[in-house]
Amino acid sequence: MLGAKEDRAPDGSTTDPDTEPIAARPLVVAGQGNYLYLADGRTILDACGGAAVSCLGHGVKDVIDAMTAQASRISYVSWSCFDNRTKLELSNWLSESSKGHFQKAYITSSGSEAMEGAMKLAREYFVWQGQPKRVNYISREESYHGITLGSLALGGHLVRRGPFEPLLLPNIYRVPACNIYRQRLPDETDTHFIVRKAVELEHAFHQAGPDTVAAFIAEPVVGAASGCVPAVPGYFKAMKTVCDKYGALLILDEVMCGMGRTGTLHAWEQEGVMPDIQALGKGLGGGYQPVSAILVSGKITQVMEAKGVAFTHGHTYQDHPVACAAALKVQQIIQRDNLLSNVQRQGQYLEKLLRTKLRDHPYVGDIRGRGLFWGIEFVRDLVTKEPFDPKLQLAYRIHEMAMSPPYNTVLYYGQGCAGNRKGDHVMIMPAYNVTEGVLESIAEKTVAVIQRVFEALEEGT
Repeated sequence: MLGAKEDRAPDGSTTDPDTEPIAARPLVVAGQGNYLYLADGRTILDACGGAAVSCLGHGVKDVIDAMTAQASRISYVSWSCFDNRTKLELSNWLSESSKGHFQKAYITSSGSEAMEGAMKLAREYFVWQGQPKRVNYISREESYHGITLGSLALGGHLVRRGPFEPLLLPNIYRVPACNIYRQRLPDETDTHFIVRKAVELEHAFHQAGPDTVAAFIAEPVVGAASGCVPAVPGYFKAMKTVCDKYGALLILDEVMCGMGRTGTLHAWEQEGVMPDIQALGKGLGGGYQPVSAILVSGKITQVMEAKGVAFTHGHTYQDHPVACAAALKVQQIIQRDNLLSNVQRQGQYLEKLLRTKLRDHPYVGDIRGRGLFWGIEFVRDLVTKEPFDPKLQLAYRIHEMAMSPPYNTVLYYGQGCAGNRKGDHVMIMPAYNVTEGVLESIAEKTVAVIQRVFEALEEGT
């Protein structure tokens, strides 16, 4: 426990409140495992790892040692002039993780960079093949693919797009997402639902011009924009069939849901499809370094080799040696410690806890997710699924209450899951090595916070 006067972190270091810088948000001074230690003396239970980033928890010595060792050998080289060993090892590891489906990896620094690069690669792939008319993309409503202008244009997150609408690309077409809770018609079977989704995608292709579409982009399990919404089984097979019909690429954004978060290393392993291009992020490096990746299938690399061309793309910190060392070690630990099995097992336990404790709550509309990636959506009316007034900022209130004593827990929150800027959800995304005891604590605190927030609303406070 951190002391009241002299705050002591798990590593023995201390902070002096009188000399700490003034911070607009709670000031973190250390972290270990599932916990964050604040300058004000509090210990915070990290139930979300940021935005599903800290997949191993905090302070893992093996990762820190790998980074230190790499930095002591060489901390930076320009990707345009040199290769480096950890980049090659990470690329090989990622290729092997897909049984050779991905033949090339571009290692970047953020999910937005990875998605921006994926867009550019899809475009250039068709330029190489003499199809320059393919300039359009199809994405989904209530989606989020990054904050840079290209990736922001792809997404359908109205709040984040809002201030920048005049700057965003006009060549993005959208289809409704795959959200059973919000979109399934009365008595509609999964099969009929998927057929309807395929028709929507076909319509978007014809609206854009079938031979002008470069790619269809989606998250296998929708993350921040909608709150852990998995696809109906068979949905992505149907979408891939439509893409193949019109010669477009399938890009899967696994920045948030990938690298083990849903119980398999790649989320697409549970969908029966393999993408032409994949974007990775967050769980790739577990927060130990800012690192992401663009994975390129053999379908694309074969054209590059046949044409003798290279991707017209690059960042200063691309293929960064220390970032690659951190990511490789994180992935090796996941494999070494058999953490994917733990994600599956503990994910089932977390689901059971949430459903048992919240199934009768009058304002919990949906509990959904996969692996250790779970969302709770709140509605004003369980029958009509009417969302709360966005002005209430319900999800934010739950997040703030959770952060405050006596709960001292961080939950991820979002707004917009019901469409048109409406709908509130919170997300629970703990580390892959989480135990049943920690999950019980997370569930207990989450339920107590939800109850307290709704009591306060009813009291008018």
